[in-house]
Amino acid sequence: MSDGIEAPLHLTREAFFALTTFVLVFSYRSRPPRPMVFWRRRMPLVAVPYVVWLVLYWGCSLLTAEQPAGSAAAALRALGIEIANGTAWYHLYFLLVTLQVYLLFPVLMKLVRTLERRPWLVLVISGAVQIAVTCFLSHPPEGLEYSTVSRFFTTLLPYQFYSVLGAVAALHFETVQAWVRRHPWFVAGGLVVTLAVAETGYLVSVHNGLWPELASDALRPYLVPWCVAAIAGLFLVGTRWAEAGRPGGRVVSWAVGRSFAIFLTHPLALALLSPLIAFVGDGMGAPWTTVVVYPTTVALTLVLVEVLRRLPWSRALTGRTPLELKRAAATAA
Repeated sequence: MSDGIEAPLHLTREAFFALTTFVLVFSYRSRPPRPMVFWRRRMPLVAVPYVVWLVLYWGCSLLTAEQPAGSAAAALRALGIEIANGTAWYHLYFLLVTLQVYLLFPVLMKLVRTLERRPWLVLVISGAVQIAVTCFLSHPPEGLEYSTVSRFFTTLLPYQFYSVLGAVAALHFETVQAWVRRHPWFVAGGLVVTLAVAETGYLVSVHNGLWPELASDALRPYLVPWCVAAIAGLFLVGTRWAEAGRPGGRVVSWAVGRSFAIFLTHPLALALLSPLIAFVGDGMGAPWTTVVVYPTTVALTLVLVEVLRRLPWSRALTGRTPLELKRAAATAA
């Protein structure tokens, strides 16, 4: 049951890459950036926190491991592999893929004319590649080890279609926005139909003997239509929110300034709360574990983020200027 609910919730990562490329292309569509200038400006904002947190989580894993870490050379060698693969903690691969988006962005901008003139052709080709990749990852050839297949998860390849989708939407922003405004019920219907397709795909996979945990994996081909529909739904909600005068703007601005730090920090909060999770889980079971642990994790994560944003090295830890320096700059301006 829980895996069936979890399957469509994976859309957040696909939506993130669509949004990331959308924002980049929209910002530079009239003035493509010089590669070196773009990389020098963008890459450190992700690369530095990536390395810093990877080292922190690597150290955490050494301290909490049940087995001895072995020699210092072996531990450092493992660190080097984890930096290359983004595997020091379960969420860090996301930053590695983001860096790949930044690295390839100048190449994408060189294809802008093709994306402008033949958007549907580009989307169809990219979508076909996406389906082929997800089919390969979902049903790898016999004899191919999982360790080999899993290496694709930390590359842009399984997410390329969503990046292309975001780029096309940015280049044709006015057209896309006008269409979404005129067809809200079509977008809503698409959400319902594709969600039904996603859940049917999950149930059929489980019925055919696939483990529920695998059937709910984010890179299943039957989730692709749902992710596209959900991205369109989010675009519609964002459009309506902007037209309404952006209510709650301060809250949104506050959240935007902390979202990256929340992403980086929440596994640390979960690790610190592991005794509570075990205690509540053993004593109360589901769903009370979620009822107790989820808000506690959110609260602790926010406390950690507020502390990190006020440290002198906040930029290295959160990709953002320390709050005190930001306020001082705003006051001076």
